[in-house]
Amino acid sequence: MKSQLVYIIFAIVAGAVLPLQAGLNVQLGKSVSQPVFAAFASFLVGSLGLLIYLFIIKFDFSLFSNVKSVSPIVWIAGLLGAFYVAAVIVLAPKLGTALTFSLVVAGQMVISLVLDHYGLLGLPVKTINWQRFLGIAFLIAGVLLIRKF
Repeated sequence: MKSQLVYIIFAIVAGAVLPLQAGLNVQLGKSVSQPVFAAFASFLVGSLGLLIYLFIIKFDFSLFSNVKSVSPIVWIAGLLGAFYVAAVIVLAPKLGTALTFSLVVAGQMVISLVLDHYGLLGLPVKTINWQRFLGIAFLIAGVLLIRKF
């Protein structure tokens, strides 16, 4: 458990920055009256940040040629990320940040259970059981409470 603590904290921090990113992107989108521009700008700045990071860690860019062997379907991940960021920018002002992200988390958990259960995308198999279903039920109950109040 101790070795996983760093990863658990990292996951919590990663989750915590998403509502902050949404709020900042909403402000950017409002400034130009176009939420999709905010998503584009977010990815542009993020890409530049990652490029700088790769230079800092002295990434071997010759390894880039290895992506030729990857299935073309994996490139959809970038489109999924863009869809997610743009959707959150549109939804947060309409639904509120708490409801938007509780729905996002509920959606993530449902798909995560399916991915785990079938070991899709090369992930390890973790069978769906009643405890996992109970966790989803609690998430949905939380979404309903957040929406009501």
